[in-house]
Amino acid sequence: MTRYYEEYAVGDSWEFGEETVTKDEIIEFAEKYDPQPMHVDEEAAEESMFGGLIASGWQTAAICMRMFVEHRIDEGSKGARGVDDLRWIRPLRPGDTLRAEAEVVDKYPDDENQDIGYVDTKLTAYNQNDEAVITWIGLEIVERKSERA
Repeated sequence: MTRYYEEYAVGDSWEFGEETVTKDEIIEFAEKYDPQPMHVDEEAAEESMFGGLIASGWQTAAICMRMFVEHRIDEGSKGARGVDDLRWIRPLRPGDTLRAEAEVVDKYPDDENQDIGYVDTKLTAYNQNDEAVITWIGLEIVERKSERA
């Protein structure tokens, strides 16, 4: 199913996904992409300000992006212009389970390209204790149907 720009409204919202992260996944991701001690070394992580192993914020973002794509993105999406206001609010720890919510916070047409519009969506992911873990505003490019018929 394709959801077009015209079918979005500011305030539309969705809840989706559930993903549990393991210690091994945290270490594997961090060894490859973010090899800081609090992500790859349990002993060093215990002595850090975090008091234990935590996922890289980039891993948290990647998990959320995967959930967003699987549960929210359809053929009307043409990619994104970027992300605004990315915040890592609290650490993601081994055994934590993420779920996400997304809400349309703005939308506007492209004045130069009548085939697309922009839909800005705030994503917030929560752990199993309903504590916010990460948030951002995705700047999605969405196909318009108004010029088609």
